[in-house]
Amino acid sequence: MTSQERVALALAHQPADRVPIWDGPWGTTLERWRREGMPADVSAADYFGYDLAGTGFNGSLMFPPETVEETEEYTLTRGGDGQTFKNWKHATSTPEYHEFFIKTRADWEEHKHRLAWSDARLDWEQINRDRESAAEHGRWYYFSAAFGYDRLQGMVGSENLLMAMAMEPEWVLEMFDTVSQLVCTALEEMVAGGVQFDGCFLFDDLGYRNATLFSPAMFERYEFHNHKRVYDCARAHGLPCILHSCGQMEAFIPRLIDAGLTCLQALEVKAGMDLVHLKQTYGDRLAFMGGIDARKMAHPDPAVIEEEIRTKVTIAKQGGGYLFQSDHSIPDNVSFEQYKWVIELAHKYGSYE
Repeated sequence: MTSQERVALALAHQPADRVPIWDGPWGTTLERWRREGMPADVSAADYFGYDLAGTGFNGSLMFPPETVEETEEYTLTRGGDGQTFKNWKHATSTPEYHEFFIKTRADWEEHKHRLAWSDARLDWEQINRDRESAAEHGRWYYFSAAFGYDRLQGMVGSENLLMAMAMEPEWVLEMFDTVSQLVCTALEEMVAGGVQFDGCFLFDDLGYRNATLFSPAMFERYEFHNHKRVYDCARAHGLPCILHSCGQMEAFIPRLIDAGLTCLQALEVKAGMDLVHLKQTYGDRLAFMGGIDARKMAHPDPAVIEEEIRTKVTIAKQGGGYLFQSDHSIPDNVSFEQYKWVIELAHKYGSYE
């Protein structure tokens, strides 16, 4: 069975030969694994047989990226939205944002034309390489994009955006709608250009460690119709949608189902997202991807992660509707040997045979 077939069955709530497998090791994790024996010329996707691969488009304000400052410890970069952020050279972490270019509605009005569609948003050489690689390995090939709160907080900053959601609703609605329409246009243009996707992998962080980032009323006002727009656009091409969202965001799940979502990822354990509970509560209407505690992958006792995978995957895989992954990504405290054990367990307990 190909990866493409395996993922399609899982998203359709049907058993396959085993649950699909995918993950995202940090850059420093890959460096460690290569020091510990993973071949330097082989990607983690190829070595471990990940079942998904994808490509996206440039959804930024189209400012040319540039390095503002560089030291032995970090690089300060200006990104495509004009924002500046710091990345540490010897560690992997979320970028540390310093300043945002769009701070006010006046800034938005001046620069929103930069979100208009342009063929320059598509790197066809990279797209062709991505889809050829996916086809060569039989992987489920997805269209990738960020939208909603997740996309906009990277443009204007979380604090600015949350304040604007409360105080300047017309501005925020225009930004949300502009971004979701750009995502739909990108998908339409890529499909029209001959790209045959199997589905969409979309990004919209909606929670933090303890709760949703904003209220259900705010979700209804700003997010729901934009999620529905994107999912409807994908459905028009027969494409199921996986949504990545960090944090504790269970309160939004019923409306995401109503909007047409196919699968929710990554189910952060430390934020209280419980894979077994979610499967038992929503598993007849929604597929799930993730929910395996990455902290337990680094535990010195291999029985700890085996218990985590055994108790969760054996329930989550029932009747299809589950894809194996960590509850976000693989940090660099997980050794190469430990992760090989994780993948062995995923095959063992994720098998339907």
